[in-house]
Amino acid sequence: MNAILFPGQGSQIVGMGSEFYNNFTLVKNIFEEADEKLKYKISKIILNGPENELKLTKNTQPAILTVSYAIFSVLVKEFNFSLKSTKLFAGHSLGEYSALVCSKSLEFNDALFLLFERGKAMQNAVPLGKGSMIAVLGLSIEEVNKFIKESQINNVCEIANDNSIGQTIISGDIVSINKLEKVLKSNKKKFIPLNVSAPFHCSLMNPAAEAMKEKINSVEFKKPDFDIVSNVTSEPENNPEKIKKLLVEQIYSTVRWRESIINISDQKVTDFIEIGPGKVLTGMVKRTIKNINCFSINSISDMKKTVDELKK
Repeated sequence: MNAILFPGQGSQIVGMGSEFYNNFTLVKNIFEEADEKLKYKISKIILNGPENELKLTKNTQPAILTVSYAIFSVLVKEFNFSLKSTKLFAGHSLGEYSALVCSKSLEFNDALFLLFERGKAMQNAVPLGKGSMIAVLGLSIEEVNKFIKESQINNVCEIANDNSIGQTIISGDIVSINKLEKVLKSNKKKFIPLNVSAPFHCSLMNPAAEAMKEKINSVEFKKPDFDIVSNVTSEPENNPEKIKKLLVEQIYSTVRWRESIINISDQKVTDFIEIGPGKVLTGMVKRTIKNINCFSINSISDMKKTVDELKK
C-alpha cells in the first residue's frame, strides 16, 4: 500500500513545475486557472520569480498548491497511475489543502481562494519582525520541551512542527525565541534560525484562525476519496465538517508530522510518494521510519521512475 504526501511552505523554488508546464497542456490549463481565480499572474511568479515575490506567504501558499495539483494531475491523467494501492493522503501544513484538492474533497478554485486568504491572514496576525522561528536539531520532542521550560519564557514559545526524529520547529515572539536560543547555545545544542515572515503554527496565529473560520465555512467540502491524515490529530479523517474545523485549528496548532508518518506506517503502508516541489518530506519520512520506500516526484524523470518502480 502507498500514501501520497504533499509539501508545505519552504519547498518553493522559482521555476518549480516548469518542466511539466512546458510539456503538458493540462498543466498550462491549471496554471491559467490559478491566474484567473487569483486575478494576478501567479504562474509568472512560479515560473520566473522574482524569488522575493514567491516567498511572500500570500503567493507561496497558492503557488505550492498549484504545482502540487498540476504534478498529481499529470501522474493520474497522463501517466495513468492507478490509485488502487493508495491508502491515505497527507499534506504538511498548507499541503493539507493540496491533499484535499487531489482527493476531490475541495475544488481547486476554492482551495486557491482559501490559501491566498490564509497567507494574508497569517502574515497580518503578527507585525513583521515581531515573531521568529527556529529549527532545533538532534533532540527529541521531550528534550525540546525541557529546554523551553528551562528558558523561563513569559510569552509565546511553542512547538510549531514536530517534523521528524531530531527535527523540531519552534515558533513564538522574537524575545522568547531569543531566550530559548541562549539556553540551547549554553547547552551546546544545534539550532537554525528560519528565514520566515511570521511565526506560524503557534498561539500568535489565533487572529488568523479567527479570520479564516468564516471563509473556510463558506466553502463546500465533500467527503474525500481517500482519508486525509490531519496535521492537528495525526489521525485519518474524512468527515467534511470535521475537516473544516481542523483546518481552522491547524493555523495555530502543532503540525504533528512525525506522529502522522508513524500512524500511516502502522496502516501497513510501505511506499510514501511525495508530490510537489522539493524533497523535504521524503527526508522527514526517512528519518522517522527505517527501511521504507520513498519516492519524490518533482520532474518527469522522477515520475517515470516512480511509476516503473511501483509497477514491479
